[in-house]
Amino acid sequence: MRRRASLVLLALAVFCVAMAPTLRWYAFPRLAKIPPNQYQETVLEAKPATLLNYSTLKSEKVDKITIIQTLKGNVEESRRIERDAGRDVVVWDALAYITGPDGKMVSKIPERYIFDAHSQDPVHATGESVDGEPVRREGIEFKWPFLTEKRDYQYFDAQTRTSAPIHYRGTRTFRGTEVYYFEQTIPWTKVPMPKTMPVKIPPEVIADSGLTRWYTTKRMFWIEPVTGAPVNGEEIHKEELRNAGKLMGQDTLTVFEGHVKMREDYIRSVGEYVSSNRLTILLLVSYLPWSLTLLSLLLLALALWLEARSRRPAPGPATGPLTPPVSAARS
Repeated sequence: MRRRASLVLLALAVFCVAMAPTLRWYAFPRLAKIPPNQYQETVLEAKPATLLNYSTLKSEKVDKITIIQTLKGNVEESRRIERDAGRDVVVWDALAYITGPDGKMVSKIPERYIFDAHSQDPVHATGESVDGEPVRREGIEFKWPFLTEKRDYQYFDAQTRTSAPIHYRGTRTFRGTEVYYFEQTIPWTKVPMPKTMPVKIPPEVIADSGLTRWYTTKRMFWIEPVTGAPVNGEEIHKEELRNAGKLMGQDTLTVFEGHVKMREDYIRSVGEYVSSNRLTILLLVSYLPWSLTLLSLLLLALALWLEARSRRPAPGPATGPLTPPVSAARS
């Protein structure tokens, strides 16, 4: 019975040893994925800020500018692209909707972002765009990969339609959570005019006047490394109209300037969402593999102990000192 039990324990130990790397290297890439129907809304604010008043054509100080960033999963487009891509794909229809202190729209820029559901690598397909113009992204946008590394990444900038390094600047603690801090600075760059603005300026008028739009920003992200989710994000942002003398009477006008930060209630909600998903990732990549490894060692040790006991010789009957036979008394 001991030998049979040791063989059962040995089989269980081998099973646990096999399952540990299977969870990490097979199950994790197939289970840890962004759902195709995810919807996320984030509100950011710049308080105070500078904003161009299109009615007076002057830059004015305002109390607040609000940016509503929405990410909406497009399930139908995901399925269509997956048929050709041969992998799980997520399509986010994103919208950056900017309002002034009176709640009126300042501009809105739609995007379609297509990426691998697990790695977050861009997937190039028809429909990939910014403000209705086709683009070809390189690097990440909105979200870092699961198990983010301490290194620089390529990050796509929607304003310039180009990618540039976003630099790892160290490990920090943000509201009790260990995070990786990243920074990217985009120098002054000429960028396209938004297609939706408070005042519609015909393209031919812009071309004749020489009016151009320029932009610079310093973006900062605090990334929870297990999920790759930003728990906080900020931008020091500035936009200008240059060569505006013919149309607006002044050569350079500030369109928007401010330090953009996530609103407090959204920081809290993102933190709760990240905490709930972090445990699932850790179970697949750390907790379960290490627990199975330790369990396999324990089962192996127990199996060897039982096997050793089964090989010991069985103890013989107890023997005492020999006594001479008793002879029958003569009659």
